[in-house]
Amino acid sequence: MGPGTLAQVLLPLQNIFKDNEHPALLLGLDSGDDAAVYKINDEVAVIHTIDFFTPIVDDPFQYGAIAAANAVSDVYAMGGEVILALNVCAFPLDMPHRVISEILRGGAVKIAETGGVLAGGHTINDKEPKYGLSVMGQVHPDRLLTTAGARVDDVLVLTKPLGVGAITTAFKQNAVKSSHMETAIETMMTLNKDASRIIRQVDVSACTDITGFSLLGHTWEMACKSSVRIQLSLGRLPFLEGAFDYAKKKCFPGGACRNEQYYKKNVDFDPGIPDETRMLLFTPETSGGLLASISKDSLETLISLFDKEKHPFHIVGTVIEGEGVEVIS
Repeated sequence: MGPGTLAQVLLPLQNIFKDNEHPALLLGLDSGDDAAVYKINDEVAVIHTIDFFTPIVDDPFQYGAIAAANAVSDVYAMGGEVILALNVCAFPLDMPHRVISEILRGGAVKIAETGGVLAGGHTINDKEPKYGLSVMGQVHPDRLLTTAGARVDDVLVLTKPLGVGAITTAFKQNAVKSSHMETAIETMMTLNKDASRIIRQVDVSACTDITGFSLLGHTWEMACKSSVRIQLSLGRLPFLEGAFDYAKKKCFPGGACRNEQYYKKNVDFDPGIPDETRMLLFTPETSGGLLASISKDSLETLISLFDKEKHPFHIVGTVIEGEGVEVIS
């Protein structure tokens, strides 16, 4: 569901469940953050999230693994660790059992990789397959990361390349190069576990993961909630090979248009940036990387930590005074 429609349909719920009436609820409907967070005691808060979607690849194991990596990402974006997951399944009656088993195996393998446990789930019959997970994580209440808190003079770090949305759309149109799709699948199946662990070792003020609302949507959410302006440098943004080619061919999912319509009033572009590149930045990502706002005093340490573990990362922008988002060449 697009961000504009989602904001409208959630309004009645906010009149029923007011966050300030539940003091243990650290993040809920009002915050619009990556997941809900509920404080258990002074040492433990529970992170709760859910995500599921229709297939974006042909291989059932890869589909399950991507869906699981995507579902647990919110926990890592908030500085937590995964402890428990439940499957959310909708499968056609005539889908072969071996295919369903492979989807579930893909999800289970990824949950095992997190160190958490897959403990059950719920399954219904549906005409179109859908799979994902409800995930529970835990974090110390004082070490919770949110989209709010980015500070002027912070630097923005991104841990995965962009372009998955354009590549998977080209795949659905039978217009993708196999090597481009293989790289996109590998990226989507990669957990944000290590990236989160590395980022948490320095002075991080805000963090989110780049998923359905696109790089620009999620960046604006961080800027808005932090009362700052975020400047992204197009030349520093990482893209998967082939992403620009498919953007020029207008291989954009419907969600890209919905994101653009909702967020474009909050984003300023350098005049020379082409329309297809702008749309690429509004395109939804699946199981995208972490976007973290880091103190510039911590940057040297962070670079050393990422380099030591040979983990990819990119310095993509800065936090400045003002509001909204700007993209410079």
